[in-house]
Amino acid sequence: MARDIILPDQSKASYDNFHFAPAVRSSKGLVFCSGQIGVAEDGTIPETPENEFRNAWAAVGQVLEKAGLTYDNIIEFTSFHVGLHEHLSAFMAVKDEVISEPWPAWTAIGISELAVPGARVEIRVVAE
Repeated sequence: MARDIILPDQSKASYDNFHFAPAVRSSKGLVFCSGQIGVAEDGTIPETPENEFRNAWAAVGQVLEKAGLTYDNIIEFTSFHVGLHEHLSAFMAVKDEVISEPWPAWTAIGISELAVPGARVEIRVVAE
């Protein structure tokens, strides 16, 4: 089965080093985006949750843009949170800066850790 890999320039190192695509377009036209973490350009985790969440959504936006899509094309997303209850209201405020009605489906999951030490959120989306 041929895969339509979506690979923004800023994701090439992760693609090569960790062997996963930032996103894949299905034969039905759905785009499945791998989870995005909100690291700063230097690879560090921002001090404030809000800045980390903005960076994560910006990373999602870069993948969507490479696929020819925008945040408006998101039909479902899952967010994985370290400290879910502590940061949920801040996450929702930042989410609402990039996503508007009609709202996509959303599942928020509290977890103990992410692949990047100190990260508080990872966001994966499905778009069409």
